[in-house]
Amino acid sequence: MTPLHPGDRLDHYRIESLVARSGMASIFRATDLDTGRPVAIKVPHPEMESDPVFFERFQREENIGKRLDHPGVIKVFPDDRRSRMYMVMEWVEGKLLRQVLNEQRKFPPDRAVRIALSLARTLDYIHGNGVVHRDLKPENIVVAADDSTKIIDFGIASNAGARRITFSNLQSALGTPDYISPEQVKGKRGDARADLYALGVMLYEMLTGKVPWTGSSPFLIMNDRLLNNPVPPREIDPEISPQLQEIIYRALERDPGKRYTTAREFTLDLEHPDRVGVADRDELRDWKRRRSPWPRKIAFYVLLALIPIVIFALLLFVAKHS
Repeated sequence: MTPLHPGDRLDHYRIESLVARSGMASIFRATDLDTGRPVAIKVPHPEMESDPVFFERFQREENIGKRLDHPGVIKVFPDDRRSRMYMVMEWVEGKLLRQVLNEQRKFPPDRAVRIALSLARTLDYIHGNGVVHRDLKPENIVVAADDSTKIIDFGIASNAGARRITFSNLQSALGTPDYISPEQVKGKRGDARADLYALGVMLYEMLTGKVPWTGSSPFLIMNDRLLNNPVPPREIDPEISPQLQEIIYRALERDPGKRYTTAREFTLDLEHPDRVGVADRDELRDWKRRRSPWPRKIAFYVLLALIPIVIFALLLFVAKHS
């Protein structure tokens, strides 16, 4: 397929500008020539169109976007006149939450809560409709001028009634290392509580300007959340209330059974933080103690080193017996 450029026509749409590009697709602002309305068009890169995993992911995102109807979810428009694979979505004025965080680093508590509330209410809706996003992160959230939000990119969402997709790429299967839940790190699929965990991470980041766990690689970031406690938000910014800090800890519980059960519970605490009881938590006392997964890490790197040796031995064996 020929790459698209501003001024090109794609069926009954005129391409206006390129607004985003990832490793799998480009998103253009376009005009619907039948209605005159602006739209966003997501077009896979030519090399991705024949990839069956990407095709199923793309179809899932489109089907969920057509089914869900909520101000906090990007709307996908049906279009049966397509001459190639692409997705037509509503055009939303705003910035990605990642861009806003890059510009401002952290938000005042009232703004962070306002954005988190918008997301929690949307999650309450999508979870009620049998959908779990599974890759909630600032790159997948558009923030409007009034701090209302829209969640985008349901490519790896789980959808009630749909068969499970398997992925060859760890990050695609699990989400983004900074925001995935401990149960996802352990290889479980993750239910609605995984989205609430991701929202807790983003609330921490909006309030402090930092993510709770760090590391020089995705492997170390994921292990850090399994073994260590983050710096308490109030240690970074004392203006954060004890109640708001408690809300974050409830969202970041390692055991999903201790976490918020529903987005509605999360919403109620954000709406009425004065009613939140503050627990006497071990996390507030032993956060400076850092545990390192050295045995696992050593085994991991040993296995990596052995891979080329094993491949060479197999090739040598085949050569001698052919």
